[in-house]
Amino acid sequence: MSGHLEQIRLDSYKPLRELVCEHIRQAIIDGTFAPGERLMEIQLADEMGVSRTPVREAIRKLELEGFVVMIPRRGTYVANMSIKDINDVYEIRTSLEVLAAGLAAERIAPEQLEEMQYLLIQIQHGIDEDNMDKIVDNDVAFHDVLYRASGNERLRNIINNLREQLTGIRRTSMLYPGRLKDTQEEHRALVDAIAQHDVEKSQEAARVHLENAERTLMASTADAKKAKKA
Repeated sequence: MSGHLEQIRLDSYKPLRELVCEHIRQAIIDGTFAPGERLMEIQLADEMGVSRTPVREAIRKLELEGFVVMIPRRGTYVANMSIKDINDVYEIRTSLEVLAAGLAAERIAPEQLEEMQYLLIQIQHGIDEDNMDKIVDNDVAFHDVLYRASGNERLRNIINNLREQLTGIRRTSMLYPGRLKDTQEEHRALVDAIAQHDVEKSQEAARVHLENAERTLMASTADAKKAKKA
């Protein structure tokens, strides 16, 4: 296990198992732990300065969320997303994001609309500066404003969980030729539709964006697997 986790601060109001789960989940999302890497309970516990019990509980939760795979008599491994996994996640996420876009068209507050427009500008700055970290961070923030604008916190949490499962490989797909330009155009179409409070147009814009994102992600994943075999 090559990753290293910071020790957990025990002065938080959250239960220890939640803090441990968040630490490990974030390490998977940001690539500290790579797909297919084995996670050792004892080492994780030592690095975070906790007992094995909250680590074991966190791993069970992360398995339910799709971040890790537990194999009997072999251990726990960071999930390696297959084409089928990507399709399954996007099938659910597309339906939910279309719902969120429709609700946002009805409920968005003026300051939320301004925030989405501002984030579009920041994403463009990231593209112009060839700064992938800036692009990804602002893209995540853009979609989170959309979910908040839906006015449904449960919906926001579910979509964010699905999106996090793909974060580690989405960065690669955003580098796919032409994808960043297309993403910006799709984002603008979505913002324009929401600004007009057009529910059907907003839902269609969200559907097109997610379907194109899935198509690109699957293509980039397939290309990466071919390159690995070559």
